[in-house]
Order: sequence, then structure tokens, then C-alpha cells
Amino acid sequence: MEQEFDLFGAPASADAVRKAQANTPLAVRMRPATLDEVLGQDHLLGPGAPLRRLVEGAAPASILLYGPPGTGKTTLATLVSSAIGRRFVALSALSAGVKEVRAVIDEARKRLTHSGESTVLFIDEVHRFSRTQQDALLGAVEDRIVLLVAATTENPFFSVVSPLLSRSLVLQLQPLTDTDVQKLVRRAVADERGLNATVTLDDDAEAHIVRLAGGDARRALTALEAAADSALAANDGSIDLATVEATVDKAAVRYDRQGDQHYDVTSAFIKSIRGSDVDAALHYLARMVEAGEDPRFIARRLVVHASEDVGMADPTALQVCVAASQAVQLIGMPEARLALAQATIHLATAPKSNAVMVAFDSALADVRSGATGQIPTHLRDGHYAGAKKLGNATGYRYPHDVPEGVLTQQYPPDDLRGRDYYEPTQRGAERHLADRVPKLRRVIRGE
Repeated sequence: MEQEFDLFGAPASADAVRKAQANTPLAVRMRPATLDEVLGQDHLLGPGAPLRRLVEGAAPASILLYGPPGTGKTTLATLVSSAIGRRFVALSALSAGVKEVRAVIDEARKRLTHSGESTVLFIDEVHRFSRTQQDALLGAVEDRIVLLVAATTENPFFSVVSPLLSRSLVLQLQPLTDTDVQKLVRRAVADERGLNATVTLDDDAEAHIVRLAGGDARRALTALEAAADSALAANDGSIDLATVEATVDKAAVRYDRQGDQHYDVTSAFIKSIRGSDVDAALHYLARMVEAGEDPRFIARRLVVHASEDVGMADPTALQVCVAASQAVQLIGMPEARLALAQATIHLATAPKSNAVMVAFDSALADVRSGATGQIPTHLRDGHYAGAKKLGNATGYRYPHDVPEGVLTQQYPPDDLRGRDYYEPTQRGAERHLADRVPKLRRVIRGE
């Protein structure tokens, strides 16, 4: 084991070392020291899997570790460095700039030239680097002056420049399963690096910590440590459900309004409404609201969806969603969340029809392809001098002059006569239009 030293360079005493370790966060103390201690990520760490081969020293390549917080990105970066015997330098995109990046690269170049020692450069939160900062890495990564291991919680295809992506292997980490988090919590309770069996953890308290973690190892260990401190302060060392609930308020919601979570949750929200799963739709709405998503954005999506996927199957859906949007403007949050929830429930439970969207897209496709034609003269504007001399508005028949209010008359250009765009479904209120529209067409077209 490596000798520890105090601030003045003298060997630290065993008591001092233990005291320093005790003040280190539990999540840091329990960081895996070997691949065998890593929980989850079997798709990357199984026999022959890319990350295992990299850690074992085969075909070194720069990598981008992409995944939610608490899935082991920093741990894996450290293991890559230690397992292949390279110098490890860590930078955080929150505090480092181009100057710091270039200084690390210059030092790495000198070491490689003089001693043959290569450097692993770990950059956390790489998505926070500007394009200029990311570009500063390209030459060193290309020439393998440094082996870059970058970590990001955001989709790198949105946040990392293409040249750096093409020079790196993108590896996606998955949230830990509940079973993985449970194993980690139990290990932390028993392991001498952790709580060293100084506390006991009730089953329901353990289950609550696992649920709150949401697949985030760091969050689980932070919650466990807070609960353990409370239990030990009470002198009994027993962590029950009440202790956990008293020390950990609620689960944090992972959500970035500019990143892939924004798009993924929004997509799941809309697709749940479209699929008529009202409960799933409310779940995703709650995630957006809790994470601080702009309620005006949510309201806009609901208004769009009312026409796109409900349409004439329930004509009141658009009215409800517009009202919800107005409620957001008038009263704001948090009260407007109920208007958003009401609109969500209305849309999710409404009969569905995309006939409005299909009809308009078909009409738009004809216009874009040049199928426009001349407007029939009897439909043209006649409210100006000389209009009648041009034949405009001549021969127009006024529908209200007949009892039925519908009469035979050509409305589309000649090239589009007989073209059907709107095809009503048999769902909801639209089923009445499914009978009415063909009858209207027959009268109008004189069939």
C-alpha cells in the first residue's frame, strides 16, 4: 500500500490516516478499486467487451463515457489509467479552460518524449467545454499524446464536436438496476472502507434508499451516509424507514432542459398521450414539472398534439389545450400545473385521429409539387373596378340561396378536381363526419 504523508511531507500516523478517511464521503471511499467490484455495465465489462479490453491494455483508444450521474464514469476512467500503468490527470470542464488543457498536453508530450510514459487525460462534464476548448484536444488525441477519457451526462452527439467524436469510442453507460444498488448499499454497510458494520439497515429503509437512488450509486451512498450519521447520533446505530425519510427529502429528477433528457422525456410524454396511456402521460408531465421545464413549452406541445393526434375525433380537445395555455400565462406555476394535467388527461383519454394532419400534409405536398392550377374565375375577388370585365366573380352561386345550404359548384382548380384530402375516421365525433363528408362531396361535385 502506498505510504501517506502529512502536509509537511512527514509520514502520516495511522490514526491521522483513519481520521482523514473517515472524513472522506462514503461514495468516494466505496469507489471500486478493481473491475470485479464494478456493479452493472455488463454490456461494457463482460468478456471481450470494449471497456474491459481497454482496461486490460488491449488496443488503447480515446473514449467518451456517456451516461447518467452515479453510473461509474469517474471510477472507470481511473481504472483505465491504473490498469494500464499510465499517468492520470483529471480536469473538470467546470473549472478548466484552454490554457489548462494545453498545459496538460505539453507536459504529456514531454513525458512521452523523455521517458516514454503516456498520459490518460480524464475530463469530467466534457459537454460543458466550448467548441474551442474541445478543438484544443484534437491534435493530442489524434497523435495519441494523451489517451482521452471524457465523461458526460449529455448525449455526446448533441454536445461534442464531430472531429472529437470521430476520434473516440463512444460507450454508453446505463443506470444501475435496483439489484445493483441494493448490492452496493449492503456492501457499504459491511465493508471496512464504508460503515464497517457500525449500523444496521432495516429492509424497508434499504428499499426506500434503493427507490430514491433511481439507478444512481452516488445518490444511494449519500442517502445511506446521511441516514447512518443520524442513526449513530441517536446512539443506537439502527437505520429504519423513519430515519431515511427524515434525512432524505425526495428523489432528484435527472433532466436537462437543453439536453437529450429534455427531448427524450418530451417524446415519451407525447407518445404516451398518443397511445392513450393517461397514467404514463401524467408521469412524464410530473417529471417535466418537477425538473423545472418551462410550462409554456409544455402547453405548446399540448396544443400541437390536440390537432395532430386528436383532431376532429374530439374538437373540444383544442379548446381545452388553448385554455390550459392561457391559464399558464394568467396564473403561472405552481397552480397552472393542474391546468396542464387536465389538458393531458383530456388528450390521453380522447378518441384519436390524425386525419387533420394527414389531410393537410397531402394538400401541402400537392402545392409543393406544383399542383396548383388557376383559381376558377367564379371564385375570384370581384370587389374592385373592372373585375367583372375580367370575368372574375361571374357565375358564382351563393350556397345560402338553397334550402340545404350546399349546391353543385367547382371549388378547386381544374387539375385538382376530384382530389380527396380529408378522410374522416370512425373514432369519436369524427364518425359523424365519416358519413357526412362523402355526401357533401357528391352534392358539390354533382355526382
